[in-house]
Amino acid sequence: MSTRNLELNDAAEFALSVAKRRGAQQAGAMVSREREVSVEWRDGKLEKLTEATTRRLTLRLFVDGRYSSVTTSDLRRTALDSFIHNAIVTTRLLAEDPHRRLPGEMYYPGAEGVDLKLVDPSYGGLAPEERLARARALDAAARSVPGNEAILSVTSGFNDSISESVLMHSDGFRGESSGTSFWNGVIVSVKDGDGKRPQDWNWVGTRHFNAMPDLEETGRHGAMRALARRGASKGASGFFTMVLENRAGRRFVESIKAPMSGDKLYQGQSCLEGKIGQRVGSDLLTVTDDPLVVGGFNSRLFDGEGMAARRLPLFVEGVLRNYYLNTYYASKLQAPPTTGDSANLEWKLGTKSQAELLREVGEGVLVTSFLGGNSNSTTGDFSFGIGGFRIRGGEIAEPVSEMNISGNLLEIWQRLVAVGNDPYPYSGERTPTLVFEGVEFAGA
Repeated sequence: MSTRNLELNDAAEFALSVAKRRGAQQAGAMVSREREVSVEWRDGKLEKLTEATTRRLTLRLFVDGRYSSVTTSDLRRTALDSFIHNAIVTTRLLAEDPHRRLPGEMYYPGAEGVDLKLVDPSYGGLAPEERLARARALDAAARSVPGNEAILSVTSGFNDSISESVLMHSDGFRGESSGTSFWNGVIVSVKDGDGKRPQDWNWVGTRHFNAMPDLEETGRHGAMRALARRGASKGASGFFTMVLENRAGRRFVESIKAPMSGDKLYQGQSCLEGKIGQRVGSDLLTVTDDPLVVGGFNSRLFDGEGMAARRLPLFVEGVLRNYYLNTYYASKLQAPPTTGDSANLEWKLGTKSQAELLREVGEGVLVTSFLGGNSNSTTGDFSFGIGGFRIRGGEIAEPVSEMNISGNLLEIWQRLVAVGNDPYPYSGERTPTLVFEGVEFAGA
């Protein structure tokens, strides 16, 4: 246990001891602390400067076959004693649930000695002036691009945070985790000929400050994306090849992950129910959930229940291999638990860049953003508003907006015909460019 986590460690131990003394047969305590500093610069002036530190204890209580989860930010011992007493009294009023339990020792051993490099040891050395200077530099970079006379507004910002937590169970599990993050970027709006104000953004982040991407490139790229949106209109309706930009892929991937969750499966609201071992995508779809990525945004040594982090194959050559099952829903479904918490996705990548894939496609639509819509986990049917560009002659052509794509998840993933070599580095999904044939677009 690191010295900086001693306070969290003491609070967790005290909470468990009180819970046991008050009558809980089992208990789990998560105590966390997070500090975040944020600077926002907007159109030549400081818009916002915030610094906040939060502390929180979440206690899972197993009392006489009943279960509850309660949270408090007051870690004083007298307050905790009263809080836990009241929580146990309330828990005893709930209905019994035989499926609630801690995972157990067999699921705890893991990669305790692995250093995932989630903490920047220099965190805390950044002066307020430097944060502000970065935000101003991003603003200047955005306004330096060709066509900047069309820029209406630039909001730039920088934020950094450090989080620390301790998880303890009454059956002996002990674990601690820490992480730092640094993010900066711009949101740019521009004027269009029809009075519209197209907008786009570019935000990038890392675990370690010295790995931050170039400020000038970050700001310029955000402005260039916004300027490229001018003149957007509805494209023609029809069935087209869809090239899904890597950074836009997260929304689409979340739609296929949702029906893989234990709650959806148990409630009969999953289009993937009963499909383990069956083909649900093309043979190019090979994805693994990997919590042990060094420096990953969602990396961890154990999940929220304390189960040891392990790589979880999701799809192998289009075949569904696993669901996301925490202890509770695994018990209800009479299946072994995997994890209830998604981590980082590792894709089997192709060999070609987005530009090379566009040239191969020739004609189609490049989707760069999703604008509302929904996906039905039960049926797999989806409809999303999209923004992007027509692809003509293998090149990015005119911008399109106010269009919809629709279809069914179990069908569209069968139409995956190419995977790029460019996983998006600034999210846990790490989606590469994806190419789908025969997607239905509704427009003009």
